[in-house]
Order: sequence, then C-alpha cells, then structure tokens
Amino acid sequence: MRELLDNASMLYYEGYPILSDEEFDLLAEKHNYNTVGYTVTDAVSHTFPMLSLQKYFDLADAPSTSEYAKTPKLDGAAVSLLYVNGLLRLALTRGDGKQGRDITDKMRHLVPSSVGVTSVVQITGEVVAPKSIPNSRNYASGSLGLKDLKEFMTRDLTFVAYDAVPFIRPQYTDTLQCLYIDGFNVVTMFDASNYPTDGLVYRMNSNEAFESMGSTSHHPRGAFALKEKAKGVETTLLDVVWQTGKSGVVSPVALLDPIKIGDAVIARATLHNIEYIRDLNLTIGCQVEVIRSGEIIPRVVRRIY
Repeated sequence: MRELLDNASMLYYEGYPILSDEEFDLLAEKHNYNTVGYTVTDAVSHTFPMLSLQKYFDLADAPSTSEYAKTPKLDGAAVSLLYVNGLLRLALTRGDGKQGRDITDKMRHLVPSSVGVTSVVQITGEVVAPKSIPNSRNYASGSLGLKDLKEFMTRDLTFVAYDAVPFIRPQYTDTLQCLYIDGFNVVTMFDASNYPTDGLVYRMNSNEAFESMGSTSHHPRGAFALKEKAKGVETTLLDVVWQTGKSGVVSPVALLDPIKIGDAVIARATLHNIEYIRDLNLTIGCQVEVIRSGEIIPRVVRRIY
C-alpha cells in the first residue's frame, strides 16, 4: 500500500493524479502515511518553503477559530511566484514544497507582471479551472506541464493568490487586499462557486501571531484545512474481472450491483491492483462504499461489511 501511495503522491505533484483527495486521505489515514511530496527532478528551490496544511475532518478537533480568517480551499495546482524589485522573476510548481519546476513562461499569461512591493516577495496561490470542465483539477495541473505554450494559452485557467511572504501588511486579509489592488484574484474575495473546492482553510488573521506560532517540518501551526470526507453509496460487490489497459497493464475491475451516483448509473469501478483488493479485504458478495472520483471515475473506497 505504501508503494501505491508513494506513486499516487508522485503523480499528483507531476500533475496527473490517480487518486482523488478523498481516496488519498482515506488510505493515508488508515495506513498512517504522512509523507509529503516527492523528490523533484530539474528542480528550482522556492525562496520560501510551500508547506502543506494540517487536515481536520471535524471542526471540534481543530484549534479555536475565533482569530482565524476562513477561505475556500481551492482544488487545483499550487504555484509560487517570486517578484523582485516589483517584477515577476520566477514561477514554480509546488513540487515537494521545497523545490518545484520552472513554469514562469506560462504563469506570465495568468498573473500581473509587476506588483507594488519593491522588496523580494513570494506570492503563493492556486491555478484552477472551472468545475464545468471534466476532471478540472487534472486539467489545471496537466496544463502546467504542457510543452506547447500556445496550447497552454488556450486553456481556461485562473490563478488565485492565497498568501504572500514576507508579509506585506500586519493582517492577512489586508495583505490579500494589497494583492487585489495589484491585479490579482485573491481567495478572500474570489467567487469560488464555479470552481472545484475540497473544504475550507482557516488561517490566523494576524500575521505576527501566525509567524510566532511557527511550523512543523510539514505544516504551519497557524493554519489548517477543514475537509469533508466524500460520502459514497453502498452496494454489493458481485464479481471482479481483469482488464488490460492501453499501456498493457492488467488491472482488476469491480462488477457492482448497479447504483446511481449523481446523474450516472454505476455498475463497474476500478480496484487498482491486487494489493488494493487485499488491503480493503474485499470478497465477492460483500457490501462496499463507492464514490465517483472527481465526479467522474467510480472507485471502491472501503468494505462496509
């Protein structure tokens, strides 16, 4: 299972995720998997690390939120932008949070070429695509890996800033207000209703308090993500068949008692590989929970009984 999660993590940061966030979180929690990112090749270092957020599924388990700003957690591709003397000098994918790939040529078409801050500042945010586009997160992430700049420019993409370091103003919301004045979409003022989200982000509004709380090696202590576990539909596993994909890889497929998820009737779902079947302890006739990953791909995520 660790090999599956390592591979899923690598492909996520490459821009070609094979598991939804809900599936990855479920398996990572079950197997105590907490590796963040992977080693990036042809990498460039972020000026300031891009840490991940501690995740909670129940607000009662999270820190008190009375001094936090609350924003939507956009589901796209995280990017850092480095401005020097007010000019955009470097844009990187998140990669492993320490290093990413240079995508400056692409991001120049999505973000302002200059800002009102003359010192060095790293602006972080998310490249997102409308959720009307099938598998919109993959669409956004995959677009950053395109070699053809002209094709990239045809993609329906938006950059939304969610932070800046060093801090521009004492308050987080005021910092984003400055970025908004400079021409950025900012997460505190962005209408996310037409874009994919996967929860909420809570962040200390006082930048001084945020900084004083410090961070672990993976997460800032002054911010966290509140995520909802995907609610699947229960059905019966009728059989398992094996199919050969275009790449020649043979993989198992679940045959299910047909169920309706959203606007689709589901009778088959991916099972990835034999280790996945063993790990979920699946047997013919058992009851399973099924979700549609990205509201497209049916997946079995657990055995119910």
